[in-house]
Amino acid sequence: MGAALARAAQWTAAGSGPGTLEITPLNESLLNQIIKFAEGFSTRHPQEAAFVFREPLEWKTQLNCSVFGEGYDVNGATVQSEAKGKDGQPLLLLTASTLRVQSFDQLCCLLQIAMEKKLKEAQACLEANRDPIVKILGPEYGTVEGEDMSMLHLLDKVKKDDDPETEVKMKIFLLLRQLDLQLLNSSLKHISQDVRLNPAAIDNEVNLLKNFSGKGEGTVLESLEYTSDYMFSNGCRAPPWRQVHGEICYLVIKPHDTDPLYITCSTAGVFLNGGQLKGKDDIDYERKSDVYKDIVTFLRERSPRFLENMAKQEYRFFKEPTHENNYQRMEIVESKVSGQSQDLYNITEKNVCEKMKSSAARRRSMDKKKLEMSMKWRSMGLAASHRPKYFSDKATKKDIEEEGRSSTVSLKTKKKASGISSGSVKIQPASRCKTSGRFEDTSESSSEPEEDEEQPVHHQERSTDLPSEYWGIQKLAKYLKGGNPTATVIALCLMRDFNLAQETCQLAIKDLGCLEVLINLLDTEEIKCQIGSLKILKEISQNILIRHAIADLGGLQIMVKILDSPDKDLKCLAAETIANVARFKLARRTVRQHGGIKRLVGLLEGISVGSTSPTPYQANDTEIARCGALALWSCSKSTKNKEAIRKAGGIPLLARWLKCSHASILTPVVGTLQECASEPSYRLAIRTEGMIENLVKNLSSEHEELQMHCASAIFKCAEDKETRDLVRQHGGLQPLSVLLGNSENKQLLAAVTGAIWKCAISGENVSKFREYKTVEALVGLLTDQPEEVLVNIVGALGECCQEPINRSIIRKCGGIPPLVKYLTGTDQALLVNVTKAVGACATEPENMMIIDRLDGVRLLWSLLKNPNPDVQASAAWAICPCIENAKDAGEMVRSFVGGLELIVNLLKSNNKEVLASVCAAITNIAKDEENLAVITDHGVVPLLSKLANTNNDKLRRHLAEAISHCCKWGSNRVTFGETKAVAPLVRYLKSNDPSVHRATAQALYELSEDPNNCITMHENGVVKLLLAMVGSTDETLQEAAAGCIANIRRLALATEKAKYG
Repeated sequence: MGAALARAAQWTAAGSGPGTLEITPLNESLLNQIIKFAEGFSTRHPQEAAFVFREPLEWKTQLNCSVFGEGYDVNGATVQSEAKGKDGQPLLLLTASTLRVQSFDQLCCLLQIAMEKKLKEAQACLEANRDPIVKILGPEYGTVEGEDMSMLHLLDKVKKDDDPETEVKMKIFLLLRQLDLQLLNSSLKHISQDVRLNPAAIDNEVNLLKNFSGKGEGTVLESLEYTSDYMFSNGCRAPPWRQVHGEICYLVIKPHDTDPLYITCSTAGVFLNGGQLKGKDDIDYERKSDVYKDIVTFLRERSPRFLENMAKQEYRFFKEPTHENNYQRMEIVESKVSGQSQDLYNITEKNVCEKMKSSAARRRSMDKKKLEMSMKWRSMGLAASHRPKYFSDKATKKDIEEEGRSSTVSLKTKKKASGISSGSVKIQPASRCKTSGRFEDTSESSSEPEEDEEQPVHHQERSTDLPSEYWGIQKLAKYLKGGNPTATVIALCLMRDFNLAQETCQLAIKDLGCLEVLINLLDTEEIKCQIGSLKILKEISQNILIRHAIADLGGLQIMVKILDSPDKDLKCLAAETIANVARFKLARRTVRQHGGIKRLVGLLEGISVGSTSPTPYQANDTEIARCGALALWSCSKSTKNKEAIRKAGGIPLLARWLKCSHASILTPVVGTLQECASEPSYRLAIRTEGMIENLVKNLSSEHEELQMHCASAIFKCAEDKETRDLVRQHGGLQPLSVLLGNSENKQLLAAVTGAIWKCAISGENVSKFREYKTVEALVGLLTDQPEEVLVNIVGALGECCQEPINRSIIRKCGGIPPLVKYLTGTDQALLVNVTKAVGACATEPENMMIIDRLDGVRLLWSLLKNPNPDVQASAAWAICPCIENAKDAGEMVRSFVGGLELIVNLLKSNNKEVLASVCAAITNIAKDEENLAVITDHGVVPLLSKLANTNNDKLRRHLAEAISHCCKWGSNRVTFGETKAVAPLVRYLKSNDPSVHRATAQALYELSEDPNNCITMHENGVVKLLLAMVGSTDETLQEAAAGCIANIRRLALATEKAKYG
């Protein structure tokens, strides 16, 4: 820990004072790891936690005396712990605001008391104790530069001396060394990704942004100013008392479309502060937002207008210094090869390729993408004079006018320019190359399908013998690039005659430069050219390479604008093409950031919903809605887009179209809903808007894809009990059971079994499934299925085992052997479900015999070693009925080598569900006297005692039961008293859970057999609580409460008799 604080943590210092930890993500991560280590130290290492530090850790605390409760003596402004060292000094002492702590036990308790202030306390402690190991173990263990010999000295001392304290010191030193390495590794990862800012970098960025700011329409900001003109010698403008926190300066930024933004620039990044304090010449320095890597990234998230205008300035803002030289060199080539623009194009392509190859050798893939974009801009600059006039690229307008060519093209454009001869046009570079999305945070939904992780776009190797289609498209490319409007339309029509679904044709269009032309055509006012271009783009955008290319060339932004067109065919084609392109994160983000979600939702506002015989106008209305729903379906794979659809009013519109009878629109509508159903707000809306009835109705559709999406939507929504009831009430359980017969379609089967699994959580639904012979069908599907389907089938069987008759059905249908077989799998979700199903089956003695014969209990026990806490907990729960129903359970458990030690060690887990399940298993193990003796030797009593201070009722109940059964061996009940497990148990009686009361009363009854425990119980007010429970209707609780009171009373009488004779 000392090495990590010295080398990895980021410290600042003002003047000659002591250093302070900067408020940075790296320091916050290190502090959180140290807190996690300290909080779990007492549970994992109880002996070492009791070790008294050589010197106390001392710091100024923000905690008040009032927060200290049980275990501490509070006297005015002084607090001291009841726990004391050998010298009688308290292990925790608070006087005024100075806190002194002398053991890990007290550190752990302090962090629990501090709650939300634990980060501040840890920071203050480490700032005051720069090398805490010296305070904990002594100066000989301090952090040193160069070769550290402390470990060797310690080993020598352990060999020479049998002092147990030296051994404890060695363990603590090793644990702290391990933490040190962990912190250093963690910091290395942070630092490798971190770009720290400095005053010069911020000043450069501010000056650059000022060049693009002002009152004009095309400016990115209205104004940007420092809050202070005074600059210190180190380049910072922040006052010294803020510089110690790593802050450099403060800015007031006025975007065109939002209120003024007050931001802090620090070494860790840029973030929003609280702004100017009212009536004071100062600002609120508190951080109010996430930390961004620079000012531009911050503004992209805060101002849509900045994002839009920045995209227009992208080339100028991010241009490379070598641009001028390259540009001049290429102009020389152009002058030498006058009139041969195709040669120029080849030279440009060659240079771009060479640049990209050298770039790939130097940089990572993201740098390569940025370089590739700038190369495309250069290519655009070179070929500006060869662009037909009807391509509306602002950047090339001036160059075209300067050429002063006499020939004209008759096609109308949005921006007029001087014409050029169509015969001279041999090349059409991209006119749209907006790269704003490249520079943003790429975070999207974590649950997106694998296609979101499309592989980087690599050019596939071409055969030397190109097919005839390639040469045919090459001929058309000439007319497409340089022809008049009529020739362009004809070329588009002829291009559509090719098989555009064929990859050869798709890549020929891309490689021959036609893709840029097609995208440019979208930005004209000629409807026929736009429609022809979109029809081709819609077909070829099925290709991954082309999808990425369209996004890189700015095609999505233009298509989003087309959604506002009055022409319905144009809107439909644009929406369908967006649906194809928006299959990866960058594309989906681009659609959202340019207002595409709101426009797509607007396409759903039709009037033909529910029409039995729609007019041609209404049919057209339905087609527009279908295309809009397709695009929303693709976009809805992003969490942010789901929220955008909801805010745009998409839910009621989707609900309206769900009542339609046309499968063509129902499929994308239900597809969108099932994607969005992963969000709680959508699940609530689907239930309250009455959509469950229509989803159930469409389960009986003739279209398998529609059935699959309906089942998938029910699968996600049936997490809620109200939805499960609605599915049953609308008759949805029977069609789900019928669909199990279609076992060939694995995607449909996965959705259906998932829906059955979630619906079976409700007991009423399980009864219905029994009527429909669903359990038999599920058992029949247990073999030869993909894991995705198996997880759902086994989960459904586990829920159906709520009814005893279903457990018998599984056995009679031969379902137990395949279930036991799957215990050897590796899929974590499947293991969680299969352990639950096997455990449920084991509650029947006949089933248990089969499980035991198949060695199922040993397999369950081996899953306790699985690193996944969910698997551990599920396996431990399953072991409980196995022990209860096995014929010779004690011998069976002892036959597992190391099994008892393994389950006892799981009591050191931090997962509450694991702890509860292990306590339940120990309760069953302890029913056998020999096994109880073994687990006692493995230290089960102190480990159970450590868990006593919990507020989790589930853990309380099973912990109390385990303590109750463990008291029946040797001096265990005495040990429980010595390890302070009795007083916390008394508090369990204040719980609202009757099952906790029953288990606790039984445990207290067993513990009350020891006189010292009776005294502890009486001091903690147990008698009053138990008296109320003596009148309970639960006989077990009655007897245990009465027995405990009787034992306490007997002790009191015996004491009185001894005292007074």
